[in-house]
Parts: sequence; structure tokens; C-alpha cells
Amino acid sequence: MKKILLILLAFVLAACGASPTQQAQPTPIIMTVIVPATSEAEVAAPTVVPPTEVPPTLAPTLAPPTAEVIVVTATSAPVSAPVASGAPIQIDNILGKGVFTNMTMSEDTLTLRCTPREITFNITASLPEITDALLAYRVVDNPAGLYPSEWQSNIKMQSDKNGNFSIVFGGDDVDEDLRLDKAWLDIQFIGLNKGGAPVDRTQKIERLITYYKDCP
Repeated sequence: MKKILLILLAFVLAACGASPTQQAQPTPIIMTVIVPATSEAEVAAPTVVPPTEVPPTLAPTLAPPTAEVIVVTATSAPVSAPVASGAPIQIDNILGKGVFTNMTMSEDTLTLRCTPREITFNITASLPEITDALLAYRVVDNPAGLYPSEWQSNIKMQSDKNGNFSIVFGGDDVDEDLRLDKAWLDIQFIGLNKGGAPVDRTQKIERLITYYKDCP
């Protein structure tokens, strides 16, 4: 009986020892972990698409600078236009000697048969007793400057009755005997009082105007 019991006990123990080894086999279910790896790769692919939409937004940002350049060129054109021509030439007030100021001339060249054929002079009296003004001129050979003519008859200037005087002097106003091929035209302004007597005169304004009989 003891042998039988021992044999039965051995079978029981063998059965108990075999059961845990069979339960350990279900644990290698690691194959389910491979499925999320493939899903992450598929999710990562769409994230590359948004950066391709960025370049189109750069094109509109380049348009405003070109518009600004057009505005600058448009504003610069009217500024330079008035300076180009027609601006009066200022004669230094020092030459006015305190008798006249704001002395200007429209040209620094005068011709008999070409252009410009006229010069407009404008002056303002500095002394209240001056009610009239005269223009005097002489011709000096150019370039030697050795033979200045006598000062020619005084020409009355137009007055606005407020101390401002002007005159238009033409190439044909130069005496016929003084019309050189090329010369300097020196000028001087003289102030008169109500009685017609000279009050004072400017300095001799020399070699600012070139005179030509023909075209320069």
C-alpha cells in the first residue's frame, strides 16, 4: 500500500508541477505592440504637408515695397522741376551798398540775334527817400577787359509805388557802336528822390552778364 500511495503521490506532484508550465505560455503576446508602431508612421506623414503652404504667403509681402518706390519718384519730380529753369539770379546785396536790396536778374547772358534777347532786372529801395530808380550800363570787351566803354544814358525803371522797381533790358538796347561779338555788360542802379536828384547808387556790378552779338 505504501508503494501505491507513493506512486499516486508522485503522479499528483507531477500533475501539479506541469500546470504552471502550461500557464506561462500565454505571456508572449508581445506581437500586439507592433501594431501602434505602424500607426505612428502613418500619423507622422501628414505633419509634413503644412510647411508646403507657407511660401504662397511670402509673395504678397513683397508688393508694398514696390509701391513705396513709386511714391518717392512721384514726389521727387515736382520738387526738381521748379529749380530747373526760370529762377531769378540773385545779385549780392553787398553790391547794393545799402541803397537797394533784393536785386535779381532773369538771365546772365544777353544776345542781339539769338536767345536770350532780354533780361529782367528787379530791385527794392532801402532808403525811404528813393521814389524812382535808373539803370546805367557799359560794355567791356571780353576776354581782355581792356577797353570799357563810357557809362551810357540812364534808363528809367518801372515803379510799383512801394519801393520796388523793374526793367526789361534787351540786346537791341545796347548802343549800336558798342555791340561787340562778345563782351561783358556791367550795370549800376541809381536811386532818385521826388525832385529827380540822385540820392545814391549801387556799386558797379561788373562781369556778371555776358553779351553776344550772335549766338554763343
